[in-house]
Amino acid sequence: MHVTFHGAAREVTGSMHLLEHGADRILLDCGMFQGRRQESEAKNRELPFDPASITTLVLSHAHIDHSGRIPMITRDRFNGRVVCTRVTSDACAYLLRDSAHIQESDAEYLNYKSVRNYLADLKAKEKRRRTPEDLQEIKQFLRSERHDLNTEAIREMMGRHRIPGVSPLYTRSEAEEALGFFEGYPYRHPITVGGNMTCTFYDAGHILGSAISILRSNGGGPPVAVGYTGDIGRFGKPILKDPTLNYEEADRRLDLLIMESTYGDREHEPVAQLKPRLQAVILETHGRGGSLIIPSFAFGRTQELLYVLHELYTEGAVPRLPIYVDSPLASQLTRVFGEHPEVYDRDTHKVFLENGRNPFFFDQVHFVGSVQESMALNREKNPHVVIAASGMCEAGRILHHLRFKVHNPDNTILIVGFMAQNTLGRRILDLGRAYEAGGRRGPVPLLRFLNKEYPLKARVVQIDGFSAHADRDELLRFLKTSNLSVKRIAVVHGEEDQSLAFAGSLQREGFEAFVPQVGETVTVA
Repeated sequence: MHVTFHGAAREVTGSMHLLEHGADRILLDCGMFQGRRQESEAKNRELPFDPASITTLVLSHAHIDHSGRIPMITRDRFNGRVVCTRVTSDACAYLLRDSAHIQESDAEYLNYKSVRNYLADLKAKEKRRRTPEDLQEIKQFLRSERHDLNTEAIREMMGRHRIPGVSPLYTRSEAEEALGFFEGYPYRHPITVGGNMTCTFYDAGHILGSAISILRSNGGGPPVAVGYTGDIGRFGKPILKDPTLNYEEADRRLDLLIMESTYGDREHEPVAQLKPRLQAVILETHGRGGSLIIPSFAFGRTQELLYVLHELYTEGAVPRLPIYVDSPLASQLTRVFGEHPEVYDRDTHKVFLENGRNPFFFDQVHFVGSVQESMALNREKNPHVVIAASGMCEAGRILHHLRFKVHNPDNTILIVGFMAQNTLGRRILDLGRAYEAGGRRGPVPLLRFLNKEYPLKARVVQIDGFSAHADRDELLRFLKTSNLSVKRIAVVHGEEDQSLAFAGSLQREGFEAFVPQVGETVTVA
């Protein structure tokens, strides 16, 4: 058996590993790279293998950095299946459609800019100067309404003037087609994934439906077993069950474990501190008369925040500020949570379900639907809480809330998730920390997004205990207290310093561990 590490090797996003055994070619995840636009774009467009050669795609969970390039596989002569848990299948129905919408919208906007600049240059050549009036006239021509692009006019100009265009990674129809390849299965149910291979899913505790995959050969030579953690969750978090520690006897001996290391050299705040820390942030922000802006992943983090806020409101521990979930995708995915109570942990059943209460829906929560509602919320002056995507502030409605709120020192930007390098979220976190460490004296840091610079006067607070990823000690706990027996560990899904540090920790604990390079192939026997 051979395993090639095509993505999330010495980096966090773009998970993709190819397992080859006899005639079986099994792809573990097919994730999208996230970070610098041009660099990510180049990586995302290149697939390092022929999609027609893949016999089965095993998907660990629904997050886009693990699932986001599946439509690129399924549109190109792929004749296999996408195998995952039932919850992951349900969630991807929303996430992949949304991802395709973002791809199309981004491409349309970039094409608009190219045509606008080309026409403006033409005007300038005619008049020997570019005037604001000319630019405004061009913008009106290329927009059907104030906020909508006139795609027909843009395409016509591109064709007439031979202006190079940008195409989306995939379209909504291609995402829709991809969903027809999905097959959802329960945990602990062996699935045939090739002529000589089976796969069994175990709960990873990362997000609803996330899975640790155990793949075993059952013929064609000596038996070989590979485990793939996907992303491992924390222990004791709300809603979700803990990562699985007890495995069926047939799945316990692994020749190779492909293991994530997002926080391989860091420790999170204790889970028990989540509620009091969030309570303190709300009280401090409300005391200043400000609002709380929370960039959040639509699937997992948003629902966890609603759960903890519901508890705080029920206990009367904080003022019952209106809470706006400004993400149509998060609203849809919250319904997915509601449809799968069978995978909730015992506390969620006891505190909410057995008392006839929904953890995610209560009087103060408002799910924002239309663009018009979102725009009106941008200008809301009374204190409130906004939870909006995207989690790393790279796109979506969160950018417009930041645009209106980032300059006000009464407001708080609360960071509750991992911010990858080269994302706006990471810049907010790093600049905010540095400004606070300097006593908020000196020049106010500037953030550039939406083609403008904005002063970062709002308070920036991080609660890393909300992370859906296990920290170093929890990753070690998973290995040392589970009944798995692991021969070798490939450390992936971490920035290089985190992966190397975690591999060192594993080696000190007596494990044989290595950090593969992108494109590296190892033999498993």
